[in-house]
Amino acid sequence: MLLDLHESWAWFVIVANGLAGVWALGAHRFAGLRTRALWWFTLVAELTIFVQVTLGVILVNKEKLEFPQFHAFYGFVGIMAVAIIYSYRNQMRHRLYLLYGLGGLFLMGLGIRAMLVGQT
Repeated sequence: MLLDLHESWAWFVIVANGLAGVWALGAHRFAGLRTRALWWFTLVAELTIFVQVTLGVILVNKEKLEFPQFHAFYGFVGIMAVAIIYSYRNQMRHRLYLLYGLGGLFLMGLGIRAMLVGQT
């Protein structure tokens, strides 16, 4: 059951971060998309990565499952990427929507890559 949740949640992580990234890139171009809801959605999308990694760690520790070599690496890189994106928010104030847009798409890509590596 936990493995099924981990696999299903991966899709949620990928889609949520992809949508957040596209929305932020749209907001970079179109001022009408710059709403408070964008930041709440982005926060939730980025937090899904932490939930996914936590589920993975529980799976490995509780079920003693083995995972492909780079599968966990992409999860932890995702956590680091969220931290780096957040840490650059002040320096990139004038391009904040671009930062979070490209960051969201990068996180989506990490999720896709983790899923593909996890299937082998």
